[in-house]
Amino acid sequence: MENAVPDSPESTSPPPGPEPRAMGEQPLARMMRERSLSNHDLVAASSRPITHKLVMRAARGRRLTVHSKALVVEAFNRAAGGSFRAADLFDY
Repeated sequence: MENAVPDSPESTSPPPGPEPRAMGEQPLARMMRERSLSNHDLVAASSRPITHKLVMRAARGRRLTVHSKALVVEAFNRAAGGSFRAADLFDY
């Protein structure tokens, strides 16, 4: 091992990767609780097909695509009778 290079601090740091998927509980979850809305209420109110799993992931803070966020916002507005934006329901 004549060409061995000692480990440097830079070589032990993890490589940069994608953004984290879990963003923590979102304002959506709090607003659903305040209005006594369940995941099923949003699924039933949606004019487009969404799943309970999508609503659950949105409330728990799983990073969603812009399209998925729009589906959840539309369903929440129909269920709650409001006019909220994605920025009101998600903090990322």
